[in-house]
Amino acid sequence: MELGSALRFLDNKSILVTGGTGFLAKSNIFVEKILRVQPNVKKLYLLVRAADYKSAIHRLHHEIVGKDLFRNLKEKCGTNFSSFISQKITVIPGDLTHQDLGLHDSDLLQLLCKELDVLLNLAATTNFDERYDVALDLNTLGAKYVVDFAKKCAKLQVLVHVSTAYVSGERSGLIVENSYRMGETLNGVSGLDVNIEKQVVEDQLHLLRLQGASDKDITIAMKDLGIQRARLYGWPNTYVFTKAMGEMMVGELKDIIPAVIIRPTIVTSTYKEPFPGWVEGIRTIDSLAVGYAKGKLTFFLGDLEAIVDVIPADMVVNAIIVAMIAEARHQQPQTIYQVGSSIRNPLRYSNLQDYGFRYFTKNPWINKDGKPVIVSKVTVMNSMDSFQRYMAFRYLLLLKGLELANAAFCHFFQGVYSNLNRKINWVMRLVDIYRPYLFFNATFDDLNTEKLRMTARTSLVENDMFYFDPKSIDWEDYFMNIHIPGIVKYIFE
Repeated sequence: MELGSALRFLDNKSILVTGGTGFLAKSNIFVEKILRVQPNVKKLYLLVRAADYKSAIHRLHHEIVGKDLFRNLKEKCGTNFSSFISQKITVIPGDLTHQDLGLHDSDLLQLLCKELDVLLNLAATTNFDERYDVALDLNTLGAKYVVDFAKKCAKLQVLVHVSTAYVSGERSGLIVENSYRMGETLNGVSGLDVNIEKQVVEDQLHLLRLQGASDKDITIAMKDLGIQRARLYGWPNTYVFTKAMGEMMVGELKDIIPAVIIRPTIVTSTYKEPFPGWVEGIRTIDSLAVGYAKGKLTFFLGDLEAIVDVIPADMVVNAIIVAMIAEARHQQPQTIYQVGSSIRNPLRYSNLQDYGFRYFTKNPWINKDGKPVIVSKVTVMNSMDSFQRYMAFRYLLLLKGLELANAAFCHFFQGVYSNLNRKINWVMRLVDIYRPYLFFNATFDDLNTEKLRMTARTSLVENDMFYFDPKSIDWEDYFMNIHIPGIVKYIFE
């Protein structure tokens, strides 16, 4: 399989990107990369959720091109930056949860169906504890509407759907790049049907409204429903459950549309481009770093020897671009690419603990009082039993004492009791949701991705420009000199 020139492929192409804002969706990095390396791309259409065109333009300038991410491109374009952006980017107010992507402009709809060469679906809600109605709409039904729209595009060369490697659930061992059949479940329980899931949501919402439930109560009920439905079929949380069903939608409905599915693992800050350390939005391992540096993380639940599979965002974007070219030029049955590091260059939680301790010992966080926060190695609990004993000794006995004192003193301690109880319940829920990943005992096979890398090495003219080999990363250098400083610069404030 020959890939030829990536820049030649991108020349004069029209590309629609869903999920037009947000780091985790990787769309900003994709947009910046395309504009920087191939300014002769014909048009990048960005679908953003906005009430109207004016709001969409505001989001473009404040949430995309106004970011520091675009500083290299601004320097390259100079005074022509604004006109270049206006010429190359068209923002589209739309909604992925509706037919025709929520587009109301019939002329624009007709233009897109006529002109699009590539459709990249990056839109998703990535909150593990999302409301089920929200996650089902965007992650599952959104994928259906994207495929439906792709079928209307007369000269579409490829549809790229970005999912997550963690659709695998809690399986252990080697997780291969297999697709999900419609209705397939992780635990063998039969009856999974997207239409039934949609009806379950509608029935529950209808019942809650009849009961006069508040918005807060509805949100809690929808979050609980998502976890219940996910675990009924073997997935640990709403996010990965709805993303798995989204993959099923793509596989079932794509028909003859050339399509690939990209499954990144945990996405971290940029490794090289447009510059090292760019990060936007706080994610799982970054939230641990922030809490630790500020002195709020005093213990860690998990297996320190477990592999934590991370991959820099620019490598994910490069893999997307190369996979896009490969599929467009050599159409094959639906290919799945798992993009991660656990096979080629494994990293362990013990490494992260060491890097964090060393970095913040040397570069302590300065708190709001102007004093450095002194960090120490956190207490590690390597099982749920040890965590529950810790919580019982440290907090639950105190909570019980407050409950008794509150009753004895006519609810004098009600505020303190309620506040502590709420915090404990919040921690226990987070632990319940993240537990599968803290004790994750699997590696992600990347045979398809490695074949793609090998093909790029031998036949992609600009192979060095579109790097995505995790073996090239020195993790100690990356975390100590790139990722953690990036978190401090772009997230801590």
